[in-house]
Amino acid sequence: MGARKKITVVGAGNVGATAAHWLAAKELGDVALVDIVEGVPQGKGLDLAEAAPIEGFDVRLIGSNTYDETDNSDVVIITAGLARKPGMSRDDLLKTNADIVSKVVDEVVRRSPNTILIIVSNPLDAMCQVALKRSGFPKHRVIGMAGVLDSARMRCFLAEALDVSVENVTAFVLGGHGDTMVPLPRFSTCAGIPITELLPKDKIDAIVKRTAGGGAEIVALLKTGSAYYAPSAAAVEMTESILKDKKKILPCAAYLEGEYGVNGLYVGVPCKLGARGLEQIIEINLTAEERIALQKSASAVQELVDVLGI
Repeated sequence: MGARKKITVVGAGNVGATAAHWLAAKELGDVALVDIVEGVPQGKGLDLAEAAPIEGFDVRLIGSNTYDETDNSDVVIITAGLARKPGMSRDDLLKTNADIVSKVVDEVVRRSPNTILIIVSNPLDAMCQVALKRSGFPKHRVIGMAGVLDSARMRCFLAEALDVSVENVTAFVLGGHGDTMVPLPRFSTCAGIPITELLPKDKIDAIVKRTAGGGAEIVALLKTGSAYYAPSAAAVEMTESILKDKKKILPCAAYLEGEYGVNGLYVGVPCKLGARGLEQIIEINLTAEERIALQKSASAVQELVDVLGI
């Protein structure tokens, strides 16, 4: 792989393979797709490579069951991990995925010591903590993808309710990924106008609730899996901001050391992403109610981290 940027995607399931698709289509760099299942990353990589002449993207796509193709990656997106099986407790899943993420981090860090890690594996905030500790990287090079997805869901619902372009709508979501997320309607806008001026409170409350349950809504519809188009697009938006040094402010899971009154934990906050990775955490003043909701979110992450003993 030549002077192009290089991105490794670990996990060639729906999220990983779709991330590879978006990355290639945007010509962000050469893509190495890694998965333990024999043939799957090779097959999906080859299929994507064969789409290149039609879509006109000149990037190299390679699928592999080992990490040998991943050396000197600029960004590594980690999607590997098990989905919850019947009879598995959350703690079982937590420990299993922590083991998987630890192994992945060992492999990629050995070959790409200067890379930036974007974690997508669940439970997201705890897996970021595992990756940070295991990699020994500074916190600006280990970032979690959750808020971009959550705010995209909220933007989608808001644009629908307002009957406007999705491009006009910004949404603001803080906190952990899941039931404890903290959508902030007063910072969510349509063409710069706070949505609180445009929609009645009950409508906003319903959208906030739907946003928090957005993943579950899709799981219930699909029955055999979970969302992957929007989650993979979200990881790719983060990757693009880093590789192109765009310095976009995006909600991401970042390691906090006192910001928002949280210390030593990954929590979703507004982050400026550029060439160094996480370049700045944007701190905004929260109301007492919002602060309590964020603390509750942090406590939920702390519980998982305590179970793992990290």
